[in-house]
Amino acid sequence: MDGWVNIAVRFALYLDLMLLFGLPLFALYALRRHERHSAYVVRPLRALLVALVAIGVALSAGSIIVMGKAMTGASDYASIEAHAFSMLISGTAFGAAWLARLAALAASLAAAITLARRPTASLAVATISGGIALITLAWGGHGVMDEGDKGVLHLTSDVFHLIAAAGWVGALTAFGLLLRVDHSTPQARIALLSRTLNSFAVVGAMIVVTLVATGLINYGMIVGPTLSGLFTTSYGQLLVVKLALFGLMLGLAAANRYQLAPLLEIRVQSGDYHAAISALRRSLFIEANAATAILAVVAALGTLSPE
Repeated sequence: MDGWVNIAVRFALYLDLMLLFGLPLFALYALRRHERHSAYVVRPLRALLVALVAIGVALSAGSIIVMGKAMTGASDYASIEAHAFSMLISGTAFGAAWLARLAALAASLAAAITLARRPTASLAVATISGGIALITLAWGGHGVMDEGDKGVLHLTSDVFHLIAAAGWVGALTAFGLLLRVDHSTPQARIALLSRTLNSFAVVGAMIVVTLVATGLINYGMIVGPTLSGLFTTSYGQLLVVKLALFGLMLGLAAANRYQLAPLLEIRVQSGDYHAAISALRRSLFIEANAATAILAVVAALGTLSPE
């Protein structure tokens, strides 16, 4: 039971903190200055960021409780003594990362509150603080299993893997929000959706390259230069599932980039874009679900030994 609680908390933290970083990042690079001041951008984004901060704090509290139980071997959560948490927070790298996460979440909240008055500056602060909160998760996984130069390389690779994944998750969510259109939606919002979909190509390519490169480094650090355990261990089998889901996401992203996004651009010019919007919704829905499933797999992988 404890193992499933740990996986659930890890999964929820991954999803929450990736959104907390990825959404303001998308708003910074994809939206123009006047678009960041728009009420239909500021209001929902501010509310969403505040909610993500609150959820992040609650999940972080849950993670320290789960870790405290695991480290002390307590029979239940109620029997964990207060000094165990004090030792965990003050005497471990996990605890230091946890404190840094709380500080970053506080900065994210401040940025969200000031978003309406200074959107560009607030988005920059929210991106940086959200990124700091996100990368603290690297200190709770396999990235801290090595020491010395190898440990630095492994942890750095983990950090960039998290950042790239969050960039993709944030963009998928942003596109999902932009796709909430109907017959009464202003033409300018449809044009914004079309433009941001097309402009994501360069960022998306950078994300994929980073994910592949850091994924290969992480595999080499954790498993070594061998494929022998891919189908014979629980770790390897879950990794194969992750790779299959990643391949599905790549295929859908390619279809979006080379077929659906250009189709929407053409249809926006003619005014008959509803069929193109529906096709994009279906594709992004599947892609978002694949990304969510990958995060669940990653949460489980972080609790398993590769052997």
